[in-house]
Amino acid sequence: MHIDTLLEQYGPRESMEYDVVIVGGGPAGLSAAIRLKQLAADRGVEIGVCLLEKGSEIGAHILSGAVMDPRAITELIPDWKEKGAPLTVDVTEDRFLFLTETGSKSVPTWALPDNFKNHGNYVISLANVTRWLGQQAEALGVEIFPGFPAAEILYNDDGSVKGVATGNLGIGKDDEPTENFLLGMELNAKYTLFCEGARGHLGRQLNDKFKLRDGIDPQVYGIGIKELWEIDPAKHKPGLVMHTAGWPLENDTYGGSFLYHMDNNQVVVGFVVGLGYTNPHLSPFDEFQRYKTHPAIRAVLEGGKRVSYGARAITAGGLLSLPKLVFPGGALVGDDAGFLNASRIKGSHAAIKTGMLAADAAFEAVQAGRQSDALTAYPESFKASWLHTELHRARNFKQWMSKGLYLGTLMVGVEQKLLGGNVPWTLHHQHWDHQMLKPASQCKPIVYPKPDGKLTFDRLSSVFISNTNHEENQPAHLTLKDPSVPVNVNWQTYAGPESRYCPAAVYEFVKNDDGGERLVINAQNCVHCKTCDIKDPTQNIVWVTPEGGGGPNYPNM
Repeated sequence: MHIDTLLEQYGPRESMEYDVVIVGGGPAGLSAAIRLKQLAADRGVEIGVCLLEKGSEIGAHILSGAVMDPRAITELIPDWKEKGAPLTVDVTEDRFLFLTETGSKSVPTWALPDNFKNHGNYVISLANVTRWLGQQAEALGVEIFPGFPAAEILYNDDGSVKGVATGNLGIGKDDEPTENFLLGMELNAKYTLFCEGARGHLGRQLNDKFKLRDGIDPQVYGIGIKELWEIDPAKHKPGLVMHTAGWPLENDTYGGSFLYHMDNNQVVVGFVVGLGYTNPHLSPFDEFQRYKTHPAIRAVLEGGKRVSYGARAITAGGLLSLPKLVFPGGALVGDDAGFLNASRIKGSHAAIKTGMLAADAAFEAVQAGRQSDALTAYPESFKASWLHTELHRARNFKQWMSKGLYLGTLMVGVEQKLLGGNVPWTLHHQHWDHQMLKPASQCKPIVYPKPDGKLTFDRLSSVFISNTNHEENQPAHLTLKDPSVPVNVNWQTYAGPESRYCPAAVYEFVKNDDGGERLVINAQNCVHCKTCDIKDPTQNIVWVTPEGGGGPNYPNM
């Protein structure tokens, strides 16, 4: 049922007023909230800050590698160590391997570019760091509402952003209100910061409404799939950071792996596949499972136990794919804009830094009595920051790597190792990821081995240990603009790639009684990775927020 109809029947919505509303409880949103309250305390003034998080708790939807550069968190909270931040495993060793199907070749440490050196960094669970940041924010007086997704952008009469509305509760599968129906709330603000992570669904709308991407390179993405394992203590080396490239991917497909040794005999193992791949038969999930069978990886994991699983899209376009960051009444922050440094496989430090910069701009604007205008100080301060310098140095990384593993590696080495990123040339992204698939008839089918249930697994058992749950009686939050497209276009032309690029068994083509195909959407399995929203070749799938608290509940991810 359309929101206008619901408002006529049940409205008006309750509303709350704040100086700043923050959408998203990841490192970007929480850092912005903390910074706002710090500035207010330093000046002896009050500032009302509210943060909405769609997960059931802070950290529930957070998934990352992760090796963390502490530079930004040290700027935000200099005494983070004394306050018990969960950055406790120092990186002790870097390894980089090129894999063939049965062998591997190690790159000497002296030959590694700086982007693959992690001295001074920490192996972390970003979910747990985020939970800690949430505690710091609440202690400073930030109002945090977990389980309340921001479902709608609200606008003032002049077109500026007024705030957001949370999702309605109690809408049935038939799209009609049930006896448990509750209207969402309006959260109005002088400024609204959008910190939803990669491919934020409100960020997409803002890009379109305010034409933030005009004249900007297309954003490109990867899908990161990750497992947490408990391994044999004899094989465990806390602080060891290992990356690989090559097998099982073809040389023309961007991707690679990470394997990080944490504490407590745990390792995180994951695989990233660039979503600009061309073969619709490719399955990132199955490539990851296959990767674990390589002798160099099997040796670490064999005899261990898989504890958790998750997946999330990551932005990889870098500096050249950043949209305009501000618009009347708000700003895009962190990976909602795309600040991740793909060459370093790191984004949390960038999220924290941009959260701080956006907060600085919003605070000064509120103190000056302004509201609903563009926070131009935020992009200006970004351009003067160390983060801009870092991203400028790596601006060509993904473009080179898209030209193939060996040429890409050579040129990244030349740019980053020999020339320090100070090169006179700039390469541009030419295509969106969804434009890259070739018709299935032009591509080689890929036959993946069956999972053994010990080292390799299927999608459904993986989703089970992600603790994913959605209220069953609700409309699917994976919506189709045209229900005929999956069969008439995606199945017939691309052999139904939805069933392969989704890492959670959401999309399934089944036979009708007449022998034809139809698409079944198992929305309850969705881990909110956003891959379908990005890779669907017709851009027919639109991800919207499910009922509050739905989705994965990641522990230690």
